[in-house]
Amino acid sequence: MQKKRVLVIASHPSGNSFGSDLADIYVQAARTEGHDVQILRLDRLVFDPILHQGYKVIQTLETDLQMAQESLLWAEHLCFVFPIWWGGVPALLKGFLDRVLLPGFAFKYHPGKSFPEGLLKGRSAHLLITMDTPPWFFRLYYRAPGIHQLKRTVLEFCGVKPVGILSLGPVLNSQPAQRQKWIEKTTALAKRL
Repeated sequence: MQKKRVLVIASHPSGNSFGSDLADIYVQAARTEGHDVQILRLDRLVFDPILHQGYKVIQTLETDLQMAQESLLWAEHLCFVFPIWWGGVPALLKGFLDRVLLPGFAFKYHPGKSFPEGLLKGRSAHLLITMDTPPWFFRLYYRAPGIHQLKRTVLEFCGVKPVGILSLGPVLNSQPAQRQKWIEKTTALAKRL
């Protein structure tokens, strides 16, 4: 197996969550397999998550966001660990993406072309998702908007492919035996890099 440089983006606003625990489990499993792993904990970064002028005026990146961009360029594989809230990603993750995945860094439009060039090609990703809705219901009834947003209109737009998905839920009222199964699935996901 080829060893990879792996960046885990723990995207729950609270460091004391089951999702944060899963991020740590993914990190440990990937390291056990010999991968070089870094972790970004969005709840510990200091940055303004609001893109105040859109892309008309590029805001100066805070030190933590500069470091995050360096980590994204370093990585060969990304793992976003996040909960689904109101059908989408948490505001903290959305703000992080808005501020970090800038034109000229993550994508570039060319004159006369309708679609941009993804500048993060050569990377793969996992989405490790927790939710309080049963994943099958989220996928079939709601059509999984938060998953499509991050997979298709963010990562694949920026050239990241393939993007694997592991949806776990419902977390609300889950029992220790069920959480143990999810821990095992998370470990197996990290070992499949």
